[in-house]
Amino acid sequence: MMLRNTLAAIFLASCLNLAWAGLESFDFSGNVEEQRYKDLLAELRCLVCQNQSLVDSDAELAHDLRLEVYELMAQGRDDTQIRDFLVARYGEFVLYDPPLKPSTYLLWAGPFVLLALGIIMLFRTIRQRRQLHESEFSAEEQERLRQLLGNNPSEQEDRQ
Repeated sequence: MMLRNTLAAIFLASCLNLAWAGLESFDFSGNVEEQRYKDLLAELRCLVCQNQSLVDSDAELAHDLRLEVYELMAQGRDDTQIRDFLVARYGEFVLYDPPLKPSTYLLWAGPFVLLALGIIMLFRTIRQRRQLHESEFSAEEQERLRQLLGNNPSEQEDRQ
């Protein structure tokens, strides 16, 4: 039983090491700096993988960018300066959340515009179907249906 627990612990430790193997180990002055580094990497996109952050990517360029971010932090630059440097060098695509400006209005408003168009199309389709169902019968047939269903307005007035 003890051997089984020991093997399980070794296996778990090796799995955890593999999970963090993609992230290089740098020397930080404290936990705050290390967390700042990880938070900054989570905001930056891998230019090779295109849909992974620098934390998640194992591409060679991601390794280089992580090193570059670390070196910029070591030079004393703040997060804004590091982001600005990377945007100047690689373009706004390096950011997961592009800034709101005229060139990105469509990117930010696009989902809401598509949602509004979908709702408009839904209501138009419902209205057209209602009109189609109402126009399938002549006025005489609709009156006969109302009488059969008990929805005759003249009868309801007589009852009151």
